[in-house]
Amino acid sequence: MTKAEVCSEIARTLGMEKGAVLDVVEKFMEVVKDSLAHGENVYLRGFGSFIVKTRAEKTARNISKNTAIRIPAHKIPAFKPANTFKEEVAKG
Repeated sequence: MTKAEVCSEIARTLGMEKGAVLDVVEKFMEVVKDSLAHGENVYLRGFGSFIVKTRAEKTARNISKNTAIRIPAHKIPAFKPANTFKEEVAKG
């Protein structure tokens, strides 16, 4: 399902204009991105958490040049679904 399809479904269900729903969805994504960029996790009870994970430094191999390269520690965004979310998906 794409962002446009999500917005259309919400607009249809709530009887709202698609443009207004799209603005809300865009702003939601912006707030989540900004929060994670500043190191703040976003918790949505019953849905899940958008969190920042830290990957440790590691050494990798460049196979084509047969050399070792160092990948520095870095942060990545992640989503951890709530238990109720997981249970609902498991039901199918």
